[in-house]
Amino acid sequence: MTMTDRPRLWRCPKCGRRFANRHQSHACGRFTLAHHFHGKPPAIRALFREVVAAIRSIGPVRILPEKTRIAFQVRMSFAQVTPRRGWLDGHVVLARRLDHPRFRRVQTFSPRNHLHTFRLVQLSDIDADFRAWLAEAYLVGDQQHLRSRNRTL
Repeated sequence: MTMTDRPRLWRCPKCGRRFANRHQSHACGRFTLAHHFHGKPPAIRALFREVVAAIRSIGPVRILPEKTRIAFQVRMSFAQVTPRRGWLDGHVVLARRLDHPRFRRVQTFSPRNHLHTFRLVQLSDIDADFRAWLAEAYLVGDQQHLRSRNRTL
């Protein structure tokens, strides 16, 4: 299947969110970015803006404020952040397991689906390593890791 042959995204009739898989399990709701930043210091919003800029430098992205997190989606969600008072907690989904001291936890769900949890405290945390992980996760979000079973990202 080529990238242009991929099925259209399914749209939830209740909340309007789009998914790569029909009838994808999710919690419907309409939330705003303001909901996530209410009562948070301006530095946390600035940290979030830098994450968004890093992702947008890779390609187009949907920013999806959910009840407890802010997800980033191409065809699938590939990253998320949760604003806290002093930092952003989050994760990226990679097609491989990557052990690195900056990942607080790595969860493996399948051979090509590994969730890597991180914490961002300051702008300098959004460095070349972090940007590379975002770029790799973006490819997962675009489902490019599914193009060939023999190909690894």
